[in-house]
Amino acid sequence: MDQQELTVVQFGSNAEYYLSSQVHSQGADLEQIVALARETPSLRALDLGCGAGHVSYALARGGAARVVAYDPAAAMLRVVAEEALRRGHSAIETIVGAAEELPFEDGSFDLVVTRYSAHHWENVPRALDECARVTASGGKLIVIDVVAPEVPLLDTSLQVVEFLRDASHVRNYRLSEWRDMLQRAGFGAPSIQSWKTAIDFSTWIARIGTPLERVSALRTVMPALPREVLDYFKVSAELCFEFDSAWMASMKLI
Repeated sequence: MDQQELTVVQFGSNAEYYLSSQVHSQGADLEQIVALARETPSLRALDLGCGAGHVSYALARGGAARVVAYDPAAAMLRVVAEEALRRGHSAIETIVGAAEELPFEDGSFDLVVTRYSAHHWENVPRALDECARVTASGGKLIVIDVVAPEVPLLDTSLQVVEFLRDASHVRNYRLSEWRDMLQRAGFGAPSIQSWKTAIDFSTWIARIGTPLERVSALRTVMPALPREVLDYFKVSAELCFEFDSAWMASMKLI
């Protein structure tokens, strides 16, 4: 199967885990999204690569007039639709599709948000071009994702560990790469907030259903990483660790 199909299978079969995942369902960034929606009357918003829909629920809670939860995995979207109904969020609609091909007219949204999704996209520059096309003039794109350190050794080590855990992983990009890609797509230089996200190893592998042979590889590879890597990511004896997350907000310029 190709990368897109692999992503759909990986996440579609584990949709319920992502609804209850603390990493995905909680965070100050979600509260910021609620506040942002409250500040913008009649907000039209796209939750791109919505997963289990936590951004969509935050936008709806903030009073957004229209929220589109968009994801390649139909199984994920069924979870979103059911949970939106349970929470009484009538503004949320679900649409299946890939980030690189958005089935919306130019300028359809005032706000596009993608959270912990872009590192699975096959072609980020193409997806950002599409984001720019469907964002109204003066609208905003917010990218929330794991970001790689600028140091090559740390960057490479993170990609190896992420890929062993999840075969659909493509790349966690560096902040410098994000700045360049966003500006090339027609967005302004992003304002950036960064924080550390703590990861429990057992929950991390269970959430995506990492196969046993890959878990075994992780248990072999992670303790053997260079000391600089172990120190930076604060890898424990139980293989719990932390990585860098970032909120990158950019305004459409063209």
